[in-house]
Amino acid sequence: MQAMELDAVTIDAFGTLVGLRDPVPALRDALAARGVARTEEQVRRAFAAEASYYVARSHEGRDEAALALLRRDCAAVFLDAAEAGLDPGDFAPAFVGSLVFTEQPGAAGACRSLAAAGLRLGVVSNWDVGLHEHLAALGLDALVDTVVTSAEAGAPKPAPAVFDLALERLGAVATRAVHVGDAAADEEGARAAGLRFEPAPLAEAAQRILA
Repeated sequence: MQAMELDAVTIDAFGTLVGLRDPVPALRDALAARGVARTEEQVRRAFAAEASYYVARSHEGRDEAALALLRRDCAAVFLDAAEAGLDPGDFAPAFVGSLVFTEQPGAAGACRSLAAAGLRLGVVSNWDVGLHEHLAALGLDALVDTVVTSAEAGAPKPAPAVFDLALERLGAVATRAVHVGDAAADEEGARAAGLRFEPAPLAEAAQRILA
């Protein structure tokens, strides 16, 4: 595969473009500030329960109102798993505030290299509409032509809808596009939509695409 054979590259967000700083210390502090003392392991297990809940429902956060409800429900799952009798609505801002995303190593440079080769770039992710805000905070939104979440497409990967919407926005066809991701749903979804697939890390995938 060479860049000259492609018009577009779609990129998964979590695990490929961005990562998550460990939220456990912040969550433990937030609980302690509200009179709930929990060990690091207890908080980590509670966060894992919330993460599992969120992954299956990220596409429900399709607008501001729906996202607020999803965040409240995620906070409720976390608090229940931590056996903390706090109000989920009150705790939700602290929970969301503990989620600090970071650029994956070399991701921004990879995006610049791909764009410099004339390729159009789109983020394709199982995420709520809050992804736009997270990418903007890192300056990554300016490096891609479009950002499409499962919440906007109406279904999560591996369903092909999110890829189809991204290709439509990019003005590209699937046979001249490749998706870079880190999960089985990325590869399965990309192939279902007719795209080729390259595994993350993004920096290494970009080198292969441009070789």
